[in-house]
Order: sequence, then C-alpha cells, then structure tokens
Amino acid sequence: MIPRRISWPSLPLALLLYCCPPAHGSEGAAVVVAPVQEQAIQRSLRLTGTVTAARAAQLSTSASGLVASIGVDAGSVVQQGDVLLQLDPELAQLQAESAAAQVEQARNALADARRRLEEARSLAPQRSIAESVVRDLAAEVSIDEAALHQAMADAAYREGVLARHELKAPFNGVVSAKLTELGEWVTPGQPVLGLVGIDDVRLDFPVSEDYLADIRPEAAVSFSLNAFPGRAYRGRVGTVVPVTDPGVRTFLLRVLPEQGDQRLVPGMSVSASLQLDTGRRGLVVPRDAILRYPDGRVVVWTVETGDEGAVVRENPVTTGIAFDSLIEVSAGLNAGARVVVKGNEALQDGQRVSIIDRLADVASDV
Repeated sequence: MIPRRISWPSLPLALLLYCCPPAHGSEGAAVVVAPVQEQAIQRSLRLTGTVTAARAAQLSTSASGLVASIGVDAGSVVQQGDVLLQLDPELAQLQAESAAAQVEQARNALADARRRLEEARSLAPQRSIAESVVRDLAAEVSIDEAALHQAMADAAYREGVLARHELKAPFNGVVSAKLTELGEWVTPGQPVLGLVGIDDVRLDFPVSEDYLADIRPEAAVSFSLNAFPGRAYRGRVGTVVPVTDPGVRTFLLRVLPEQGDQRLVPGMSVSASLQLDTGRRGLVVPRDAILRYPDGRVVVWTVETGDEGAVVRENPVTTGIAFDSLIEVSAGLNAGARVVVKGNEALQDGQRVSIIDRLADVASDV
C-alpha cells in the first residue's frame, strides 16, 4: 500500500504558524506602555437624578382684588423687583387718600391746640386765666398728638395695602406657571404665578442607603445632562440627607455644580458618577492593558529589557474593581512593571517590541 502524501496546503494554518512562526522585524512591534501603580482603590457609583432650583415659589398677592393686568406669561424671564401682576387699585387708592386727609385734619387740630395752650401759658402769670384751663388745654394737646399718630399709622397702612396691589418678583427667575387671568378675583394665599430661580441650581439624586457611610461632603462628582450628552460637568457633594423615603431605603444626595451654566435648567434629567473610597490600596493599570479571552483567561502583557532589547511577557492576572479609566489587579503583577496599553492585540510571549510612547502616571494618588 502506497502511503498517501500530505501536501503543505492541507496542513492546518495554526500548525504552520506553530512550526514556522512569523519573523519579527529588527525593531519589533510598536507598543505604548504605562507603569503599574499602587494607589487608593475606589469604586464608581452611577447616579441618575434631576436638576432642581434652589428657589421655587408659588406667588400670591398680599391683598384681595380684581386682576387688572398681568405683565408675564409662562416662560417669561424676570428680574427681582419686576412688576408681574397688578390688581385694580381704585378702591384702595380712595382709602389711601381718605387716610391722608385725616392725617392733615389731625395735624391742623394739633397745631390749633398747641397755639391755644401757648396763649394760655402766657396769660397764667398775670392770673388772667385759671390754672385748670391751662391743664385742660395741655390735655387736649396730648389727645390731639395721639390722634395724629393714629391717623398717620392708618394712612401708612392704607398706603401699604395700595402698594400690595402690585405683585413683584421676589428673585430672579423664570415664570413656570400662570394660574390666573384678567378679571379674576384673587385673595391672599391664592397662587397666581409660579416662579423658579435659575441663577442657583443643584442636582438631586436618590441613593441607596448602602452607600451612605462612604459618601463624604465636598467629594468631587462628574455629571452630564441627558439633553446634552456630549458635554461633561463637574460638581461637589453639598448635602447628604440620611432618610428621604423610608419605604425604599433611599436618601437624598444633593450635588452643587462648580460653575453656573445656562444649560442647567430645573427639571432636566442628569447622570453622574461619584468615586467612593474603599479604604484600601492596590495595584492599578489602564483598562486598555487588560485582554480577556473566550476561554476565560485575563492577560496583561509586560515589557522586559534584556540583552536583546525590549521583549514582552504574557501575565495571567486577577482583576478587581474598575474605576475611571483604571482597573485593579489583585494578582499577577508587581508595582513598577511596564504594561502594554496599545499594540497588545497580537503579541507573542518573548516577542521583541519597540516602545514608541510611555504614558505618564495613570492616575494621581488619592
């Protein structure tokens, strides 16, 4: 029986590569490396919340009356002190004028009483007038002084009521709701306009109680608006309220933006990332240094320098927590080693490489 010849093309490609590995150039494969570092290990907390206003109010008038004019509508931007709504002032104006007339009348009566008292006191040394008359005139002056003070107070009250027929903006903001129309009768305490401040906003997030002990005031937070996903913002933890909804065991985390931005409008949805310290230190590498294979292996390629130049070694590793652009390596690497972060997709153990760039520290120590 004549043995069957095996032609080279029929051999499996993997066997050919094993028998005859591809030759590498004298310069080796080009790679980018970064150092393995030891630092505080953190975990990332992803949050979803809402932009809220520090000041939001349902405005009402301080007096009863008929709505005579409305100078704003929903969406109007107003400044503090702007007149938003006016009530019909006719009756209040007449009452204020009547009170002013009573003040003038009381002032004239007091002036006349004082004049008569002075005349009586000038005649008293000559015994041309009884002492009882002088005392009566003095008492009349005191009564007229009190009457003038009462009239002035009533006039001030009437002027205050008249002034309260105008509703002014208590702070800068945007009118969020228009709750009345011309011709309606309104009373104190009845909401007529909604006003939301836009100069001072914050971000409110519901957070599970499991993270309460790890969140620190003033901790840095990065966030983005769902309406503008391409832009990143930074803020800090302002307030942590331990219990807001006992039924679901969540608390309120309030984040203050570092800089004001007109895009931050109350009611917007916002996503944030908060780094929490785990209280321990460990080795970290950039995420691009980690290669995961279908068989479950997790590998990092390191660069060693020997007589033949720089060569790479395959290192099976055990990974831990991932945060920012880093990932913890709990086993398989030593601090100070150089790991390949670019050009590591097709390396072979012992292969010569050419380092074209070295990344700086992968993260600042925390």
